[in-house]
Amino acid sequence: MMSATVSARSFVSGSVKVASVKNGSRTVMKAGNWLPGSETPSYLDSLPASYGFDPLGLGKDAASLKRFQESEVIHGRWAMLGVAGCLGAELLGQGDWYSAPLPLLEGGHSQYMGAEVPFDLGTLLAIEFAAMAGVESLRGGADAEKRIYPGGAFDPMGMASDEKKVKEIKNGRLAMVAFLGFVAQHQATGASPIAALTSHLADPFANNFATNGVSLPW
Repeated sequence: MMSATVSARSFVSGSVKVASVKNGSRTVMKAGNWLPGSETPSYLDSLPASYGFDPLGLGKDAASLKRFQESEVIHGRWAMLGVAGCLGAELLGQGDWYSAPLPLLEGGHSQYMGAEVPFDLGTLLAIEFAAMAGVESLRGGADAEKRIYPGGAFDPMGMASDEKKVKEIKNGRLAMVAFLGFVAQHQATGASPIAALTSHLADPFANNFATNGVSLPW
């Protein structure tokens, strides 16, 4: 019997892992679905990192599926930027995410890296509205694929490969859940992410979700 030795190099494309082998053949291993034993709907087969997840069948309509895909990627990118900004600012000693906008809400000016921003809340909202409306109008005029992965100057390192798309979606999903955790954590403890982590590491049994007096109903 002829045996094939699998090389150490493999790559992931969507939910399929392909490992190359020395005799020229290859082994294809499909990643498990979100529900063990379930079948992937045909309309999700080509989507990166779908894992067959659509229990309500919301993606059966092709137009809706494209819109859902675009929304998830864009929200994931904003969440990754937001989470990195929240943690980075706190680690650099520039305050926490919750306190940052409070001066604006009180009629004052916010600070950026220690420097005062010379605009009040109304001016900042007007600038943001004009800038985002312009960008989104240009992005909205492109086809569905280009709206998510424009390429060219927006992808100078060629990061829009199938493997990178999967990694981006996974990290985006994680970031969305992380920011939801930041909000829930502050609501429960009044602490910022790094402060809460430091407190937990100092005394894990005394400082955790079960002892904050809010997370558990008893």
